[in-house]
Amino acid sequence: MDPNVLGVKESLELLRKSWKVEQDIYDLHVGLRSDVVDFPVTVDKVIFHIPKLQKDNLFVLWNCLWPDCHNCCDRQGRLPLTKEDILTISHKLGYTSTSTFLKNETRIASWEEDGLGSNIITTLSMISLKRKVNETDEEDGVPVKCRFLDNAGNCGLHPEKPGVCWLYPFASWMESDKGNPVVHASFQLTGDCPGFYTDRSVEPMMKVLQEYSKKIYDYNMAVNMTVRDKLGRIDMCQNT
Repeated sequence: MDPNVLGVKESLELLRKSWKVEQDIYDLHVGLRSDVVDFPVTVDKVIFHIPKLQKDNLFVLWNCLWPDCHNCCDRQGRLPLTKEDILTISHKLGYTSTSTFLKNETRIASWEEDGLGSNIITTLSMISLKRKVNETDEEDGVPVKCRFLDNAGNCGLHPEKPGVCWLYPFASWMESDKGNPVVHASFQLTGDCPGFYTDRSVEPMMKVLQEYSKKIYDYNMAVNMTVRDKLGRIDMCQNT
């Protein structure tokens, strides 16, 4: 079995101990649905790619279950920081020197992202907030409990938490259309979130998409500015 699928399956089994997971949702996560089609929904400046299970005419939707659930913080993979994040979080933690904050609280993380339906592989390298005090390079991308999560499920950095935290469970990327930025977003199907469900219409999720549209667009603009100011790097190549 593909190691990525195996990891998602293990996450789903762990999730099932506390939450009910629809069988259709489970099957989608582990790649057992061959009838998945992309249903793009444009909200303001963001194109959301919603999975549709064509055979059953069902859309895969999502809603956050916090405060009952905080799995995204219990099983955090990495926390890349934008330039704005670095300034606000260093101040939140009481640092007067940005360089000292970067030395004590951050590390460099690199990872790949595939745009949905695209043959372009994007490799990102960004300064990332340590999820644990002694975080190692080998733990990058490995789910660990964020050190800022308290026992009640609250974030010690909120509302100055990293911009990426506001986006979950969406992954996003930006493309250019005649020189104009076009931002896309799709679900992260890692098996860690119990908020996914199916419905015969996208309408129940429209309020969520409207709320996330501005967050996702602004975050991509912030990442672009961070890269421009040489605090991060984006490399794109053809997937062969």
